[in-house]
Amino acid sequence: MNHDRRMQLQALLGALPAVALAGLLLARASGPWTVRLLLLAAVAASAWFAARGIRGRVQRPLQTLSNLLAAMREGDYSFRAREPALADALGSVYHELNTLSELLQQQRMKAMEATALLRTVMAEIDVAVFAFDGDGLLRLVNRAGAVLLGSAQERLLGRPASELGLGDALEGEASVLADMAFPGRAGRFELRRGTFRQGGRAHRLLVLSDLTRPLREEERRVWHRVIRVLGHEINNSLAPIQSLSESLLRILERQDEDWMEDARQGLGIIASRAQGLGRFMEGYTRLARLPEPRLARVDLEPLARRVAGLEQRRPVAVVPGPPVTLLADGDQIAQALINLVRNAVDAGEGPVEVRWSQGAGTVEIRVEDRGQGLPSGGNLFVPFFTTKSGGSGIGLVLSRQIAEAHGGSLVLANREDGPGARAILRLPLDPMPPAAAGEP
Repeated sequence: MNHDRRMQLQALLGALPAVALAGLLLARASGPWTVRLLLLAAVAASAWFAARGIRGRVQRPLQTLSNLLAAMREGDYSFRAREPALADALGSVYHELNTLSELLQQQRMKAMEATALLRTVMAEIDVAVFAFDGDGLLRLVNRAGAVLLGSAQERLLGRPASELGLGDALEGEASVLADMAFPGRAGRFELRRGTFRQGGRAHRLLVLSDLTRPLREEERRVWHRVIRVLGHEINNSLAPIQSLSESLLRILERQDEDWMEDARQGLGIIASRAQGLGRFMEGYTRLARLPEPRLARVDLEPLARRVAGLEQRRPVAVVPGPPVTLLADGDQIAQALINLVRNAVDAGEGPVEVRWSQGAGTVEIRVEDRGQGLPSGGNLFVPFFTTKSGGSGIGLVLSRQIAEAHGGSLVLANREDGPGARAILRLPLDPMPPAAAGEP
């Protein structure tokens, strides 16, 4: 027996004592028996119809709730129940269901908008994205990935990674650079791998970024800078050499009384310019041939005191900090600090201080001066740019290369507490080996 019939039967059972009592009273009453039977039938019929009404009162709200829940199960959140004017238990249930349906409708709208945005981004970016299931079958690919594989997206879905030429790309480190060839393109790619779960199953994500064009653009800009610097320096040396050579030829042709002294002076200038050009090329070679750091345990305080003691023009104060032991190339770090201390001493007549502090896995070494501060412009790390007479313009560049080779950084800034500048050398206490740093 279903719920509706049970409710009706319970209502009839509840009315049965009243009907039985009415029958007993009518049996003892006087009058025609037909009239008494009609009255008893009327009482029984009233009980029956009352039970039917109770059944309907229970059945209709439950059907409404069932329809609402069925619509929500099917993903249709537009149905709403009519809430009663007076607050009661049933009205509270209707109100909560309506609120839940409206909330689910808003969440589905947001999810659909987010999905549409994700699909648009996936379609427009020039990075190839592939998603494979646990069996190695392709389940998702964007337009850039389809172009890379030279086929339509519909034809690629469901095919194994080995058949698409991506089997090896799914294995290995999370991020790596590799030269690869595909039907749609060949070049140098950055491979990024990851995992995610969908439907309770593990999937693998593969992202391929074509670095050929950015690397070529960066290479072109580097060559432009190199050629500009080389051309400027070589022209500065060749122009006076050419002029002096022509003057010496004319002196030798005339052979005046003092031609020997003029020739000696001209040849001296030519030799000086040639030596300057040689020093320039030597500095460029030092920048291009910085060796890989040879890591070893280095105590920072003795290293800083040794560097400060090398400067003889002015005292350099070493402000003791926490004891720090670096895993670094001591000679290279010392060279970087020597360059920074030398620049600080050249900045002015004020005191120069070397101090350090330790953070989460890093140490920050600061070289501070009280000079004129940093010049305006962003040329401080341009090779061979210098604001000092007789400067080479490679000290800061070399120091930054040393810092980056150790996985750190070098920053220059003006001091906030007064005049002067501050060089901040940040180094990791335990740097990554060069092969794991992922440098191209």
